Amino acid sequence: MRAICVASAALLGAGALALAAPAAVAATGGERGTASFGFDVSPTTVAAGGEVTLNVWGCATEAKVFSSAFDPVVIPKGQHSATATVGWQAEPGTVKVTFQCEGEYGNKDLTIEAGQQSGRGQSHMHAQKGVKAGAGGTIAGFDPGDIGLGLALVMGSVGAAYHWSHRRTAEEDN
Repeated sequence: MRAICVASAALLGAGALALAAPAAVAATGGERGTASFGFDVSPTTVAAGGEVTLNVWGCATEAKVFSSAFDPVVIPKGQHSATATVGWQAEPGTVKVTFQCEGEYGNKDLTIEAGQQSGRGQSHMHAQKGVKAGAGGTIAGFDPGDIGLGLALVMGSVGAAYHWSHRRTAEEDN
């Protein structure tokens, strides 16, 4: 009987964690504004000629992505990502990437890095300050309030499961 209580507590905790995770991911996704879908560009900094991955979630139809840095991209219904190649003619600086889903729009910034032109018109990158790496699994970009709320929800559900499993065990012993 003890194994059932422990398994129930573990499943309740895992369920609470699974329910809290999508909200945390969606909160850090795109600059949603009034859009009811999520979107992201990865990486956010790229050289001319480089590739970016365009991600969309929560869109029930096909999504369209537009930018002056690359040709328009369509992410078919049922898929969540596509790649785009930044044109060699892209000027260094920040450009807007616009995501469209069911008449709603959302924007994300993409930074084009400066390169050095070669004789054939292709850009070659020269690192000046080292490689700009991503967050690498850290909590970069998360709001401490969101982290605290999520942790409180998970800990509360684990605590409630522990309480109920031990309470029931005590009642059965009598």
